[in-house]
Amino acid sequence: MKFLYLYLIVGFAVLANAQNKITGNVTDSNNNPIPSAIVSLPEIHKETYTDKDGKFILNNLPQGSFKLIVSFVGFETQTKVISLNGTEIEVSFILTEAVTHMDEVVVSNVFKRLQSQNVMKVEQENIKSLQQKGSTTLIEGLSTIPGVAQVSTGTSIGKPVIRGLSGNRVLVYSQGVRLENQQFGEEHGLGLNDSGVESVEVIKGPASLLYGSDALGGVLYFNPEKFANPNDFKADFGQRFFSNTLGSNTTLGLKTSTDKWKFLIRGNYNTHSDYEIPNGDRVTNTRYNEKDLKAGIGYNNSSFSTVFRYNFNQLDLGIPEEGIAEQSTSKKTMFPSQGVDSHIFSLHNNVFFKNSKLDVDLGYIYNDRKEFEDSYSPVLHMKLKTFNYTVNYHLPKKGKLETIIGTQGMHQTNANSGEELLIPDATTNDFGIYTTSIYEWNKNILQGGIRYDNRKVTSENHGTFGEEGYFEAIDKSFDSFNASLGYKTNLTKELSIRLNFATGFRAPNLAELTSNGVHEGSNRYEIGNSELKNEQNAQVDLNLEYKNTHFEWFINGFYNHVNNYIYISPNGTQIDGNDVYDYVQNNAQLFGGEVGIHFHPHPIDWLHFTSSFETVTGKKDNGDYLPLIPANKWNNTFKAEFKDGNWLKDGFATVNVVYTLAQNNFSEFETKTNNYTLLNLALGGEITISKSKFSVNINANNLFNKTYISHLSRLKTDGIPNIGRNISLGINFVI
Repeated sequence: MKFLYLYLIVGFAVLANAQNKITGNVTDSNNNPIPSAIVSLPEIHKETYTDKDGKFILNNLPQGSFKLIVSFVGFETQTKVISLNGTEIEVSFILTEAVTHMDEVVVSNVFKRLQSQNVMKVEQENIKSLQQKGSTTLIEGLSTIPGVAQVSTGTSIGKPVIRGLSGNRVLVYSQGVRLENQQFGEEHGLGLNDSGVESVEVIKGPASLLYGSDALGGVLYFNPEKFANPNDFKADFGQRFFSNTLGSNTTLGLKTSTDKWKFLIRGNYNTHSDYEIPNGDRVTNTRYNEKDLKAGIGYNNSSFSTVFRYNFNQLDLGIPEEGIAEQSTSKKTMFPSQGVDSHIFSLHNNVFFKNSKLDVDLGYIYNDRKEFEDSYSPVLHMKLKTFNYTVNYHLPKKGKLETIIGTQGMHQTNANSGEELLIPDATTNDFGIYTTSIYEWNKNILQGGIRYDNRKVTSENHGTFGEEGYFEAIDKSFDSFNASLGYKTNLTKELSIRLNFATGFRAPNLAELTSNGVHEGSNRYEIGNSELKNEQNAQVDLNLEYKNTHFEWFINGFYNHVNNYIYISPNGTQIDGNDVYDYVQNNAQLFGGEVGIHFHPHPIDWLHFTSSFETVTGKKDNGDYLPLIPANKWNNTFKAEFKDGNWLKDGFATVNVVYTLAQNNFSEFETKTNNYTLLNLALGGEITISKSKFSVNINANNLFNKTYISHLSRLKTDGIPNIGRNISLGINFVI
């Protein structure tokens, strides 16, 4: 840690404090001002909005050369390179009308470039748009993104799936740090609340170059809500109601900023009863309660910026073991249940030199997980403490070449204090070093990099040899070299192509290495394998995109080969009446992709039709299908946009039809899943009455109360359907 502090001290001591400033205005092609346009310098995390006259000001800027980006819905995003050397600069932007999707900055890429300038296709989704789909949880909303699904246990527990890979194969980032929450467990959900989250970025494919182990299948990168603009104060209150679970979601946020200081705080309370299936029964003990608190403080001047954020999330989750039994609308959980407290601390520092920059990101996550069987004395109690760091140095640019060198690491301890143990007390240490470069010429962009990682896992001996619950001490070290290379070019003004090759790896988790006992959720005796090797994969991605003013289409295709894929397999014996399963390895392959269109015809630009189809197939080398592969899905949406100049803004109405095909490619532990079709409706907009402004949206999901079972539902083995009709109402007031 000493070298991190040294960097910071040196940065404060030697940097000049020149007061750079940018002023400007943004207009359309008819010279009309564009208010509320986003003006940003993503490389130094500065952003503001234009006022009612289309003017903007950015103060306290460091010296150097930066990209100034202006974007607004319905207009083409513009970028200008600005050189700052201690003087005030004035710039003007004239935006031209274009497709309705904004070209946004990809934060999950260290170069912080626009999506159109990114060599890898990254799915971006605003959390507000996910909420407008009527989803009860964050992970349910994410599963509407093409290529993303969820392994669900009722409505409360969901685990993300990216192109057929889940669990420890998908890495989650929150507040800019990797989230660690015992994600190996089948009943361990995401543990994140959508309150206070601005947007999500989905990397679909190996991202070990930037994120190390566990990014073999992809990354979910959650961007926290932004601070208020300088010298501004904002307060908002939101309330959502859900008919099916008789649930509610309440949020309150406050934030303010000066030229240099920023503050925000947000609280959320979420509570739901057991969910109701189409025949009117409720699935016993799928109820849950959640409390969430987020806070942040930031400071910046012309040479340094820092942001500290904190998130506390408390979950009280019922575990549905009885199926459809006692009928109740109570929100108090029954036994068995889970209690999970999660604390996330993050500190992000940027030090600006004359022609280079240093980023230092620190994170600490404390995950306290308890499981209760028949009393409030936990039978399982795991405390996971994780410290991680990322240090990136942006070398001075050489013409059109940008290069970053970095190091990344993690120190993690798991301690047990309950009666039972799923995994032993253990310590995990990660260390990685990498470099990545991007080069842009004419309409071409090339990005590549290499990385080395080491993960060391040590655990303690526990229990009596030969008995259930015995864990042999292990001391294992896992190494991996990885690389990526991507290329993007514009074949025409409207048509672009991306081609990417990347490798990734995942070290086996503690459950896979050490398990020795009955897994209550699946009634099987699982035995770990301390001789497991790294999972190592290589994936090729091809993306084609076409965009003009009124029509868009895309094609994403991928092929992913995984060496040493880890899975469980029966060995033909029994212990105490339970079939015994061993963790074994085999090579595997996954392939498929997504295709889609977006049509908004002229002159009825207010009407939009979007349609997407997604497919993935996963097989072992022996021909058997992999488990937990989502069924193929066809998603169609008609959307009408409307407004009234006096009282209604951003009004919308949508009709969404989702057809999920039958899943006939199932593993030896699964069964076939039938096809089904769901109809969802939504209506909303921003309303102004007198001087009061509020947004409202009404949703009716599964409108026809269709009885269906998702292939990735963990309640499928008991024949329990997914949620029935759910009508929701959401209101948000800007105070």
